[in-house]
Amino acid sequence: MKHAGKAVLAATMAMTMLAACGDGGSSKEQPSGSPGASSGAASPSASAGPKKEISVSMFDRGTVATDEGTYESNRWTKWINEKAPVNVKWVPVTRNQAQPKLNALIASGEAPDLIWEYDRNYISQLANQGAIQPIGDYIEKYSTTYKAYLEKHPELKPYLNFNGQVYAISFARETVANHGMWIRQDWLDKLGLKAPTTVEELIEVARKFKDADPDGNGKPDTVPIALSNASSSIYRSLFFTSENQWYVEDGKLKFGRTLDRYADSLAFQKQLFDEGLIDKEYITDTNFQRSTQLLTTGKAGIYLGNWDIEAQYRELVKNDPKAQMVPLESVSSKYGKSGLYQEAPPSIFTAFNSKMKEEQIKSAIQFIDWMLKDGWVTLKYGEENVHFKMVDGVRQKTDQEKIKKELAYALEYPIVMDSVLKPEQFPAMAAKDEISQTYAKLRGTSLELALKNKYRRDIPFSPDFPELTQLIATFNPIAQQIEAKVITGGKSMSPEEGMNELRKEWKRLGGDNVEKLAQEWYDKNKSNLK
Repeated sequence: MKHAGKAVLAATMAMTMLAACGDGGSSKEQPSGSPGASSGAASPSASAGPKKEISVSMFDRGTVATDEGTYESNRWTKWINEKAPVNVKWVPVTRNQAQPKLNALIASGEAPDLIWEYDRNYISQLANQGAIQPIGDYIEKYSTTYKAYLEKHPELKPYLNFNGQVYAISFARETVANHGMWIRQDWLDKLGLKAPTTVEELIEVARKFKDADPDGNGKPDTVPIALSNASSSIYRSLFFTSENQWYVEDGKLKFGRTLDRYADSLAFQKQLFDEGLIDKEYITDTNFQRSTQLLTTGKAGIYLGNWDIEAQYRELVKNDPKAQMVPLESVSSKYGKSGLYQEAPPSIFTAFNSKMKEEQIKSAIQFIDWMLKDGWVTLKYGEENVHFKMVDGVRQKTDQEKIKKELAYALEYPIVMDSVLKPEQFPAMAAKDEISQTYAKLRGTSLELALKNKYRRDIPFSPDFPELTQLIATFNPIAQQIEAKVITGGKSMSPEEGMNELRKEWKRLGGDNVEKLAQEWYDKNKSNLK
């Protein structure tokens, strides 16, 4: 999924991020939490000379506590530089502005050596711009661990190729599950309701949650459905469509935002808004803080979010110890039952700055090999007897608050991992307190439900060519305005009228030509897309 050409750099800088991560071997390494702290693995010998330095981008999610330091310097960056074969300079970019920030760094010649993103389209864009370079020969020449890993995971290889060459490294996700639905079982029980299995039943349950005072405070103050950054995708997936995917319809490649099914997703969202089943202020709640508060303070009974919501769950039961939030299987629409959004097999894509020389590339690959072999385990699980203890061969969390403060942000640093989530291990891995154990079981059920129904993905990744990039960059904000008018504008624009407007704008901006080019791409690459 890429974009192209210097001519479109300005446009791509304006693009917003697309919405968008087992158990390894036992780690004996300990992080350097204070001066003089020691670790298991020996540091590179001083006789080997000074270590090379590389720079690596990372997402700043604002989760580093003040007394932990900063994203650039903390217990984990110090541990990495003590253990790794290179010194790493980390370059944080704000998560929801990462692509524009990286584009600005690239344009100014100040981009880090290694640039990573979840979005394959973005890596494609950088390759087409010449901002990153092919690395297949260097992996073959300098890598041992990652090269062997790639041989064990051939499903990754098609995603790493751009224009016939390997431009990125990646690793298999712990799970492809991403989005999930949750519901207050105690509210269902109180009102004598069953968990909804269809879109219509979901709406009916939401109405009851709105009108029947399920929190028992005698006030009409519940907002049935709490939203998150996953909600829009969930609306779409129930109707087997997505605004940013291509679908094969009768052998023809069609863009999701122009399909008839897309109108159904708009109609569904409009109904939820018109009936007050979602927060009327959701348009301005861009960071979903208000919606999260509705959930965690016990004012919402259904949550459209991710399959793993531990932080929100803990806050909810802290505020309302009797709350029973449980995972809900995806509901069916007239098109059948679709899985909620599931990721493609690769996790993040890490690319190499085109300005890097061979010696720097060699050092970067040595770092990747180290991270895959030794580094990621400690960064994921922390320090033994501090953040976890080994119980029957499984790492069991010890102090949830300590983990939240000291360890959670460490997962920004492993750019490669070798980990698979196993639901049956969740209870053993969790702390032994009642809340942790209860959630561990719910988490396992949620993961199983998130994977139970297959998410529709007709092709593994989208076509990438400059005309498409330019069109999407211009079309997306226009489409969002049209959709907002449909959903929140009452009778001013129906879903059908909104679809007409979407298709008219798509066509005006060159959609017919883009569909022609996409079809040519599909016909040419069809055999490699299976």
